[in-house]
Amino acid sequence: MNYLLDGRLSLITPEGVRLQLVPAGPVVRAYAWAIDFAVWSIGASVLIGLLGAIIPSEKLFNGVTAILFFLAYWAYPVICEVYAGGRTLGKHIIGLQVLRADGLPLRWRESVLRNLLMVADFLPLLYASGLLAMLCDRHFRRLGDIVAGTQVVYRDKVPRRVEVPDAAPLPLPFPLTPEQQRALADLFARESRLPHARMLELADIAEPLTGRDGDASLERLRGMAAGLVR
Repeated sequence: MNYLLDGRLSLITPEGVRLQLVPAGPVVRAYAWAIDFAVWSIGASVLIGLLGAIIPSEKLFNGVTAILFFLAYWAYPVICEVYAGGRTLGKHIIGLQVLRADGLPLRWRESVLRNLLMVADFLPLLYASGLLAMLCDRHFRRLGDIVAGTQVVYRDKVPRRVEVPDAAPLPLPFPLTPEQQRALADLFARESRLPHARMLELADIAEPLTGRDGDASLERLRGMAAGLVR
């Protein structure tokens, strides 16, 4: 099950887990493709120089070069997408990745199929068919993505690790929900940016949890937060 909400693609897996993905549009994908093409061009130039130095026959040189270029052109994106989390170098720099339509990582079948169909996306000139398909599809999928059942999305940033409060860990007096635990840990991750008076106000609000008020309540909260993140 999937739908768009505020520009995000919401997927609900069979296990009931909701994934929030942001489809990548034509412009950022063009940037990623340009980087990949530049990398491939540099690699091709180096390969030509090496082959020219070791293959004396011009016909053999042309034949071997054509075969290797063909394999490299298709192998580069496929290997990257399968073994590097759906990211070529260009996608990694821009912050994109390719996933299956259900939000799971790509397999060989989907990656090979979507990249082989880049020929159809290129027609009649300069990826006109692919661009038209992306503009007509609400998930910005080109023809290869539609056929292969894949999509290009923005890669989520790795969440910053919550700093451990400088306090002796204390157990919670009663269970807290995951949201409440996260709020408690985040409070002390932001402590350096909050006035001490505001921290005391929040500590007083948490009196039912700490059994204290003022600085005593704040210190107990700090200890409980330390126990959560350690």
